[in-house]
Amino acid sequence: MQTRAIVTHRRPLAVASLRSGLCGSSVTAAAAGSVGCSRPTNAAGRRDLPQDRAREGRWFGVHESAAPAPARRRPTVSVVVPCYRYGRFLPDCVGSILDQEGVDVRVLVIDDASPDDSADVARSLADADPRVEVRVHEVNRGHIATYNEGLLEWADGDYSILISADDLLTPGSIKRATDVMEADPDVGFVYGHALKWVDSDPRPEPRTATTGTTIWSGAEWLRIVCGLGHSVVTAPEVVVRTSVQQRIGGYLPELPHTADLEMWMRFAVHGGVAYVKGADQALYRAHGTNMTVERVPLIDLQQRKAAFDALFDAYGDDVADGRRLRRRADRRMAKEALWRACRAYERRSLDRTPVGELEAFAREGYPHARRLPEFWGLRWREKAGPDLCPYLQPLMLSAVHRKLRNELWWRRWAREGI
Repeated sequence: MQTRAIVTHRRPLAVASLRSGLCGSSVTAAAAGSVGCSRPTNAAGRRDLPQDRAREGRWFGVHESAAPAPARRRPTVSVVVPCYRYGRFLPDCVGSILDQEGVDVRVLVIDDASPDDSADVARSLADADPRVEVRVHEVNRGHIATYNEGLLEWADGDYSILISADDLLTPGSIKRATDVMEADPDVGFVYGHALKWVDSDPRPEPRTATTGTTIWSGAEWLRIVCGLGHSVVTAPEVVVRTSVQQRIGGYLPELPHTADLEMWMRFAVHGGVAYVKGADQALYRAHGTNMTVERVPLIDLQQRKAAFDALFDAYGDDVADGRRLRRRADRRMAKEALWRACRAYERRSLDRTPVGELEAFAREGYPHARRLPEFWGLRWREKAGPDLCPYLQPLMLSAVHRKLRNELWWRRWAREGI
């Protein structure tokens, strides 16, 4: 059967006339700062600026400012809500979008041939509010195709959001993000802290007061992410500039689990990145049927490397120091793979951990893997054996240092976004 989308319950509304009368916030190719552009940065890579110099400060690699001045008009925002078997979550998700103040929103719910009542729930929401539209796929097209359908074919607001039907936006989150992009046309996307919420627990009360905004040049943000070797963006809290999204294209189908990581890095190639500090921008719901579940570490590493490879294969020549950044990411992932192999000895989990494959991943991905301290740590643990390693772990300074560093990073990420 041929796939087609059915559009239902779209009613003409004043929102359409509001949208037609507003000027866009598109970024021209000249205005969007690319990674290839050189911008002066201070020695520390960041700078504290008073609010009246925030515009001047964007020429530095990173700057922090107080909360941006309120936008002078109401931005239009297109929100895409892909849904598969999440009908029970749809009312809360869509309600959190429609309740946003200070922006004009339109919502498209795309049901990807759910076997439950998701389509009926979506249609009832569209009946109740003309800002909501619904598309229903007759056959399942997959999440990547569904994302791209909404973002590339339907979205026409100044800004766009992609949020799963099981997640929620927090009050005022869209305006907090769009205020940043209205004030700085170089910024391609804004993210913030997403508060994780276990579905069986009471819904937490999000923070809604900001303590400022951090803006990085795309080059600086990409450099940091390559040094980490993983994504720093949860996803439901992201607001992107629609003109940039549609210029750089959609999510890559060959990256079913890390397409978002590649997408954020692709945005960084074409412009700046901003983080809203202090406020929780979204609620990320954890439940038994999440699309994103904990993956086997080896598979997770392989898919992350595929995302970095896709980015640099396509844009390596456009990125300043592209080869060096690619090696930086490969090195970080090789270190992680070797460390996971080391941990298998300390946790006596050799029967559940593919130690040989993790080492092979490190060697193949990073030619200088033998020079890494984790490589020789693995050799030492092999000699000591799994029976002795757990008792020696408290004496291993490298293990203590790594644990402390990870704890500090998680705290900083919650505050700073990176």
